[in-house]
Amino acid sequence: MKTDKVVGLLIGVFFFFIGSINIYAAGEDSLSQVMQTMMIVTLVFVTCILFLTIVYSEKNDNEGKILLSPLSAFMKWLTKTTPIEKEQEIMFHHDFDGIKELDNKIPPWFNILFYGSIIWSVIYMFVFHIAGDGNIQVAEYQSEVQMASAEREILIKTGAFLNEETVTVLTDTPALSSGKDIYLKNCASCHGNNGEGTVGPNLTDDYWIHGGDIKSIFSTVKYGVPAKGMISWETQLDPKKMQEVASYIKSIHGTNPDNPKAQEGILYKETVEGN
Repeated sequence: MKTDKVVGLLIGVFFFFIGSINIYAAGEDSLSQVMQTMMIVTLVFVTCILFLTIVYSEKNDNEGKILLSPLSAFMKWLTKTTPIEKEQEIMFHHDFDGIKELDNKIPPWFNILFYGSIIWSVIYMFVFHIAGDGNIQVAEYQSEVQMASAEREILIKTGAFLNEETVTVLTDTPALSSGKDIYLKNCASCHGNNGEGTVGPNLTDDYWIHGGDIKSIFSTVKYGVPAKGMISWETQLDPKKMQEVASYIKSIHGTNPDNPKAQEGILYKETVEGN
């Protein structure tokens, strides 16, 4: 029966919406919002069932003609089909080897697509090529390039691109102040509060075990010297902070603190490339 098909369709739609809500709920933080949506869908479903019950109980329309009549009327208008019993009225009189032709009208759905395509093309041409408001490929590319440049600047500021090959010396006061705080918290126990050296080597003289340029210092901080008990700091400090502490260590060169540790390593001479 058509009635059973209609009810089955409604039930199918109901469970489809419930499934969609469950998928939606997986990505939502608000459980109350999901529950409200489920309640609305349930109420709509119950209302449809009650409507069908009233219609079929009063009209005795077991085939569902009353419910489906609007849909049938719409489909009839959309296709403009001629019933088979009336085909003689629209049949041409000519005959091609026993083949006859019907004078069917162009269905509205085809005209809608045809004229709609024309209207859309005019709107598209005006918006994208005359007014210039549309996001054509060139404009879209330029927009994406600008967005990528902005994101790159943000990443540069956070130090995401910093490594031992790209690091440079920082000389501004905030960076050096931050580097000093990091040094006193993490490095002073081995190198002294003023870099004079205790367990670790003196960081203020001209002799360096692993190199005294900014790249070498950054690399030493980053990877550590496990053989001599210095841990790697790359898991505890981000690249920006390692750059700051390395720059601070460069800034205390030649300060001649009290009780300096004896020279270790080889003599390092500052060059322009090493800055």
